[in-house]
Amino acid sequence: MNIAVITGASSGIGEQFLRQIVKERGYFGSVPFDEIWVIARRAERLLTLQGELDPVRIRVFQKDLTSAESLDAIRDELTLRKPTIGLLVNCAGFGRNGRVETVSRSDVHDMIALNCSSLAELTTICLPYMIPSGDLCTYATGPRIINIASSAGFLPQPGFDVYAATKSFVIHYSRALHSELRVHNIASTTVCPGPVATEFIGIAAGKPGARTKGFKSLFVVKPERLVRKSIKAAKSGRGLYVYGFSQKCLHVFSKILPVKFLMFLITCVSKDARAPAKVSPDSKYTAFADGTGSTGAEAPAAPKSPAPAVPPIAAGAVPSHAGAADAPSRIILPASSAPSSEPLPALSADAARILALYSGTQN
Repeated sequence: MNIAVITGASSGIGEQFLRQIVKERGYFGSVPFDEIWVIARRAERLLTLQGELDPVRIRVFQKDLTSAESLDAIRDELTLRKPTIGLLVNCAGFGRNGRVETVSRSDVHDMIALNCSSLAELTTICLPYMIPSGDLCTYATGPRIINIASSAGFLPQPGFDVYAATKSFVIHYSRALHSELRVHNIASTTVCPGPVATEFIGIAAGKPGARTKGFKSLFVVKPERLVRKSIKAAKSGRGLYVYGFSQKCLHVFSKILPVKFLMFLITCVSKDARAPAKVSPDSKYTAFADGTGSTGAEAPAAPKSPAPAVPPIAAGAVPSHAGAADAPSRIILPASSAPSSEPLPALSADAARILALYSGTQN
């Protein structure tokens, strides 16, 4: 039995891969695929696509790939069924815009776990079921791995730092795979698009339904065409596929221009990368655990279910992570009665807790 495995298949780029792979007839070992395994957290979306496209061949796995238990479940199913894998598409990904102090610890963890760890682990799990069939095929028809990276991974991205770093990992990891697996007639194709018209944009901005604005909106591409071109690149055995003329230019510039200069340009054009107003002893700032914040003479109304009070931290003390579950829902930094006239960005609760230890330089 020859199968395809697609992660993040419930929407966006992953959904388009499913829609096009279900029609494949001539590559990836032995096709058409006997089964297509689709993996995502939203089971209802996967079941809808299954009923629409192919109720017989599509198998739905509702899994959160950031958890070890989900990866173990996929491994166990492969061990039980013993298929050959003709195609693995690592499409699941997550990003969050914003300066580092505004991004929560959980978002940082999820970006690294999903974009890096789960991608590498799932690839390791699937490879034993790809190599045997690859050794029996020619390079032109052998199994393929498609890893969805991003042009954000070409260089450090102020205002998108963790996401860009995870995609840099994907680029380097996937290209190394391409070199290593050539002997088994397996190609690992790294796909690097720019902005794509999917739900990702709204999730990254924290505003469902949001769209790319500003100069970046000129480079937004449709996922259908991106996927069609990516499948073609994978069939031809390409190791790296940068989609779009603008992203090809960015790829070249990232190699020949100083990184410091490029980051300066990014900071100039991206509001997420710009330096915030300074937090001073004469400003009042309230940071909430959910990432919202406010400035002004009065703090906003307390939540309906007030959290228990936490004893004040002594001067010079180092905050402990113990008892983090009992932390207050908001942290108010010491301030005078005169608030700053400049708006301050929202800080994550952890960042605000640390800043509370420092009242500023005394004259």
